[in-house]
Amino acid sequence: MTNQSFMNETQETSRRYFTRPRVCQFCTDKSIKIDYKQVEVLRRFVTEEGKIRPRRQSGVCAKHQRELAKAVKRARHIALLPFSGEILR
Repeated sequence: MTNQSFMNETQETSRRYFTRPRVCQFCTDKSIKIDYKQVEVLRRFVTEEGKIRPRRQSGVCAKHQRELAKAVKRARHIALLPFSGEILR
């Protein structure tokens, strides 16, 4: 293997991964409201274990992340969402 082909292979494999800047879907689409009664919307922001997804995973701004957390906690309290991901038998 020549030196030039080795350089081309290492340049191709060592490319950096750039993430797209995430835009809050609640800021872009004003028609979506965060409400504790909308369980299907809230389920997207809860992991399989039942934890609330952090902002860096969900791509939501700080203002809407606080509203989401409050809505998830309210939905858990009145048993619309489970506290844990595992269903107890």
